[in-house]
Amino acid sequence: MALLLCLVCLTAALAHGCLHCHSNFSKKFSFYRHHVNFKSWWVGDIPVSGALLTDWSDDTMKELHLAIPAKITREKLDQVATAVYQMMDQLYQGKMYFPGYFPNELRNIFREQVHLIQNAIIESRIDCQHRCGIFQYETISCNNCTDSHVACFGYNCESSAQWKSAVQGLLNYINNWHNLVSPALRCLEPPHLANLTLEDAAECLKQH
Repeated sequence: MALLLCLVCLTAALAHGCLHCHSNFSKKFSFYRHHVNFKSWWVGDIPVSGALLTDWSDDTMKELHLAIPAKITREKLDQVATAVYQMMDQLYQGKMYFPGYFPNELRNIFREQVHLIQNAIIESRIDCQHRCGIFQYETISCNNCTDSHVACFGYNCESSAQWKSAVQGLLNYINNWHNLVSPALRCLEPPHLANLTLEDAAECLKQH
């Protein structure tokens, strides 16, 4: 349990948020943060809005609530980023707003962004599963912005020959994955977990 908690903590520490991985994120949000002082008549809106912008990435990861890995294709990331930047730019085109309006609009855009990211990730997975057999597609990990990929098994096979090929491809994929696993990490595979102590797990990871 302690090992699991450590891994969760490490993931949280590395979390950036999907939009953070976009090439224009730093430039755009730097502009938004530096111009927040001019968007509300009420001084209380400024720190609230600034905090929303500063915590945008971390809060995004907290709100995704996905049952699958948070990995998004570059194409869909571009689409999400374009939509979010358009909404933000339009909000910033206005003059000063009455008290409470600006941070509320930021929250609305934030929630819309979360929905867009969720839909983009799920849509890619559904598209993948509509194929026949093992399929992989390139993605970006929202946790640390590194290049990654997603592999899935599609059930949309129309003949026994396709099913046979799909199952064989799945077996080959599993076998290849098993061979790629570092021997130092074999101790973390399911058959060994029943009797695995925290000390054993630490030693296993240390060897890797």
